[in-house]
Amino acid sequence: MRLRSPIEPMLAKAVADFPPGRPGAWRYEPKFDGFRGLALVDSDRGVHLQSRRGARLTDTFPEIVWAVFEHIPARTVLDGEIVRWAAGQLDFSALHRRNIAGRRRAPSLATSEPCHYAVFDVLKLRGRDVTGLPLHERRALLEGLFTTIPSAGVLALGLQTTDEAEARTWYETLALAGVEGLVIKPTRSTYEVGARGWLKLKRRTSMDAVVGGFVGSPLRPSGLILGRYDDAGRLRVVGRTTQLAAQAAAEVAPLLTPARAGHPWPETLPPGWASSPYGGRGPITYTQVPPNLVDETGRSAAIRPRNPLVSAPHGISNRAMPELRGTAALAHRLRRAAPHLLLRRLPVGLRQDPRQALAPAHPAPPTPRRHPQAAPSSP
Repeated sequence: MRLRSPIEPMLAKAVADFPPGRPGAWRYEPKFDGFRGLALVDSDRGVHLQSRRGARLTDTFPEIVWAVFEHIPARTVLDGEIVRWAAGQLDFSALHRRNIAGRRRAPSLATSEPCHYAVFDVLKLRGRDVTGLPLHERRALLEGLFTTIPSAGVLALGLQTTDEAEARTWYETLALAGVEGLVIKPTRSTYEVGARGWLKLKRRTSMDAVVGGFVGSPLRPSGLILGRYDDAGRLRVVGRTTQLAAQAAAEVAPLLTPARAGHPWPETLPPGWASSPYGGRGPITYTQVPPNLVDETGRSAAIRPRNPLVSAPHGISNRAMPELRGTAALAHRLRRAAPHLLLRRLPVGLRQDPRQALAPAHPAPPTPRRHPQAAPSSP
């Protein structure tokens, strides 16, 4: 197979539960809340970083480009996730800010909001196409490559285990650190470009949230802005719904009336607070409503600071607000018990305890003597 940029990565299809199979038949990885990224190093050591859909990310994450240039051999292609680790959690909002900031601000943001590249697969190594090898052999090659890469740097080898019991522990506990669930891969599977040959198991919960505003027109709102009360009784913005379908918008519109003076939220939300469809370079405008509607939502259990992705609302009713106070203290206690970094360089056969990992230090990326960001002609 000829691997040229852009490459269509292998994908996963959603499942509702762990798949059956004999021990060792599956490999389990945390599903990070980040940007999918493929790194290509050509024969001249030029580095190209692309998104899942082939968009150029080379200028957006210079610290990752430099780390790949410094540690990955020529004619190599890696697959992984670009993540931002901050305050004990994966911060998707920071990735969104990095993505819309533009080329001029990228170097300064690489220092103020540095990111990691969690590598979980290799497609080509030193000119050899390895997509036809089974996953366990590709993983062995990847672990061998990482033996010479510093553990406290931008590049990290993603967690992987063959132990279903350990994977279930990750599934139950790591949502508090921003992990959405698990990616489950057949141990003997080859890398099929563009195919949905993997599985993704997302952890979802149900929660009540107060509707404090909406985006769009009063007759056809396109989405709701949601809040929850903290321990001091203050209503905090915690999330948004996805784009409302026409029928849902028609049902919700009669319940939404503009708020009078004294609403607890600001008139606009900061740029980058929400990703598509509301995000952009300027402040997000919305219409405030009296906080007396409750939205019972299903949502990903991964906690995203300021930017949780919440599913479309259902069960909206004009009933009395439930008692939501006290949840912030519980979340704080759980967050303190959550792991502080989910990236380890341990071989898959060893027991991997994310709670023992340490967040890597992040020096400012050095200025390269040569320019590693040229798009490759043929990796």
